[in-house]
Amino acid sequence: MKKLDLSILFLFFVLLVNAQSAKNPLIFADVPDMSMVRVGDTYYMSSTTMHMAPGVPIMKSNDLINWEIVNYAYDTLANINAMNLTNGKNAYGRGSWASCIRYHNGKFYITTFSQTTDKTYIYITDDIENGPWETRTFTPSLHDHTLWFDDDGKVYMIYGNGKLSITELEPDFSGMKPGTNRVLIENASAPAGDDIALGAEGSQLFRHGGKYYLFNITWPRGGMRTEVVHRADSLNGKWEGRLAFQNSGIAQGGIIETPGGEWFAYLFRDYGAVGRIPYLLPMNWEDGFPKISIGDKDSEKSGLSGNKGLIPGIVNSDEFDRKEGDRALPLVWQWNHNPDNALWKVENGYLRLTTGRLDNNLELARNTLTQRTIGPVCSGTTKMDVSGMKDGDFAGLCLLQNHYGQIGIKVNGSRKFIYMNNASSGKPVEQEEIPFGEKIVYFKVDCDFREKADLAYFYYSLDGEKWLSAGKPLKMSYTLGHFMGYRFGLYNYAAKNTGGYADFDYFRISGEITGNRTKEVNDSPHLVKYDK
Repeated sequence: MKKLDLSILFLFFVLLVNAQSAKNPLIFADVPDMSMVRVGDTYYMSSTTMHMAPGVPIMKSNDLINWEIVNYAYDTLANINAMNLTNGKNAYGRGSWASCIRYHNGKFYITTFSQTTDKTYIYITDDIENGPWETRTFTPSLHDHTLWFDDDGKVYMIYGNGKLSITELEPDFSGMKPGTNRVLIENASAPAGDDIALGAEGSQLFRHGGKYYLFNITWPRGGMRTEVVHRADSLNGKWEGRLAFQNSGIAQGGIIETPGGEWFAYLFRDYGAVGRIPYLLPMNWEDGFPKISIGDKDSEKSGLSGNKGLIPGIVNSDEFDRKEGDRALPLVWQWNHNPDNALWKVENGYLRLTTGRLDNNLELARNTLTQRTIGPVCSGTTKMDVSGMKDGDFAGLCLLQNHYGQIGIKVNGSRKFIYMNNASSGKPVEQEEIPFGEKIVYFKVDCDFREKADLAYFYYSLDGEKWLSAGKPLKMSYTLGHFMGYRFGLYNYAAKNTGGYADFDYFRISGEITGNRTKEVNDSPHLVKYDK
């Protein structure tokens, strides 16, 4: 049985679409709840980033394989305490969830919903890469909805969990049209069995051959995340359900057709601490239902080009050098919650983070600038000028999640220390404190997601060449408290005085790490050596 499981997983991991070998996962990073649309020969995809700002990233591809972020649906979801990380409130694991992207009559529509605000959001533009956006909001928050423009000129949303409902929207998208809300499918989980732990949700509706196809994720108790599909002749018709896909927990998403008439399913897989990673699977139609394939001969006929890597489309290094007209921050960056824009700037080749209030740990700190980690391994490095820090300040490089890790400089009175905090247990524990008397310091964090090892290693350097380990490895854990994969973060917060600043010369990310350590990390600081 174990041999069979391993062979299946191998087929899932390597999807050959031609001799150039495009591989799954499509993006080895946290890109969950994907929704896709094709306009001409260009594909656009939206995803979930919850409490991050800006939010609802929009990615673009010309081949379904290589993606880059080209915009966000909003800069800030709402100016409230939970989204601003103020007055003891936060939106970790909430914010905005699964979005839907549509193109209709020359306009793009991005919709999402938020338990934090109890609202449904619709963002409208005729230029998805540059905006501007029109915004519509209404209550209540319609869970995991899909937007649909029907042939009768009416606009609908299908939403819910287990029991799925449909409602018609007002023509101006200002809300639900009174008297139109009704149950669409009483038990959408039924094709997956009678004992269900997670009711069918993540609705995505499509049309093919004159029929409607509604895709949902569900989770049989004791089983795995499973994709189901329902078919009907009309939105009012009888819905027939089937199991669409059930293997390795890859589920939730939809389908897309290429200009050449080939079909693919896009779904995602929970993959430990790196997050929920997208897969692109070949599919065809049998008996009027989609058949999703993996690793079979059909997959070799897709004609898609090979994967060219993740950088710079989804994650990227940043030297913080800007030319006139450049964005202050490239689109790969997102703030942890809404930023205080008065307390950061990029100029003269530096990112400066200035403190403006008092906080006592990383999760409370505002203006932490983040971007995704990537698998199977990655490394993030930064160079800091710490001469502007004040007594009680903490600044450096972190891995952000509930069980976070951070390495940086802390100031106690007139003295500075290199320190490493490890929150593998759920609470931060300081595992390193080293006196530091210089102006410039370098920090590096290596992440190993191979086979869900989920280990991170922290280093410091005085010259950017000779690296010394700090603390113990962080055992990374994907928690629902944050509900996203680990992110690199640049941070600066104050525990005693405000107005201190840290200058970051660069952030560099690599898809490689040198190897495994030969020494225990709880030794005294040492030059790190690696096995071949």
